[in-house]
Amino acid sequence: MIRKNELDVLTIKELEKKYPFILSFFENNKLDITGYEDCTFEDYLNHFTPEYVEEWAIDIEKMKIDLKVYINQMIEFLGLKNDKVDSLTIIAGKDKYGNKENFEKLIIYKSQIISIVGPTGSGKSRLLADIEWAANKDTPTERTILVNEEIQDKSLRFSISNRLVAQLSQNMNFVMDLTVKEFLQLHAESRMIDNEEEIVKKIIDAANELAGEKFNLDTPITGLSGGQSRALMIADTAILSTSPIVLIDEIENAGIDRKRALNLLVNEEKIVLMATHDPNLALMADKRIVIQNGGIYKIIETDQEEKEILKELEKMDQLIQSFRSQLRKGEKLKNF
Repeated sequence: MIRKNELDVLTIKELEKKYPFILSFFENNKLDITGYEDCTFEDYLNHFTPEYVEEWAIDIEKMKIDLKVYINQMIEFLGLKNDKVDSLTIIAGKDKYGNKENFEKLIIYKSQIISIVGPTGSGKSRLLADIEWAANKDTPTERTILVNEEIQDKSLRFSISNRLVAQLSQNMNFVMDLTVKEFLQLHAESRMIDNEEEIVKKIIDAANELAGEKFNLDTPITGLSGGQSRALMIADTAILSTSPIVLIDEIENAGIDRKRALNLLVNEEKIVLMATHDPNLALMADKRIVIQNGGIYKIIETDQEEKEILKELEKMDQLIQSFRSQLRKGEKLKNF
């Protein structure tokens, strides 16, 4: 997304270098910028005489807004990653009883994992939805979500192709009649990736590291199991998607290597938030948000004592996974 003050401070030449497609905007609006390349767009618009403005019905303020909207729409359409997302900020709203949430603001930085915990129906999914739509006091919780300490432009907030956030739900089903390779190639082409073959191989290799049962590029995507589908989408999101923020709703029953999945996302500098009931996943996070009565009740940082507990939980989890593998192979379970 174009930065808040870019149109005010960048010259037309600088804007053209950063966003080459703006030349089409000038042509479509019959704006001759020749000789004004070193001016800002506002200075260029202000050079028109009042008589010219009136004769051609030029609305200067609307023209500035239109250019900003055009740039943002083209960035979305082309899937360009022109902005780095370094931080996501949640500013307190209220719970379902109207009480102010029990914190002021939480700043989350890239490569951080935040878990969201609380009873079923407590409001975990509502928090994920607020983040997905970059809420600006216009949802039931009245929270505000900032990206890089800025409120998001409406043209991106309500876009059906918003690439700021990728959301992974527990139940994922493909309906397209494509192989895994064709699906990944299609996505890579839409992103205008140069090293398509290399990226496709990287994604399938990463997906097979996560999946309980391996699959290949010729597998029809409609034939993937739930765990394989989730593994493919996590690898695709981590490696190919431009979305810098990943929201995960209950990954625990997805049939994948959860720790590797989270590490893959973090290594690609994503901000990861996940709603979970699994203590292993909750403690893998840098911090966890506790939800009660539809509001954020507290924020807990994972300390060294909890990290030691996590080690014991992982040992228990490995034992359970071992028993599960033996059952699948038709083996008889034995005590250790």
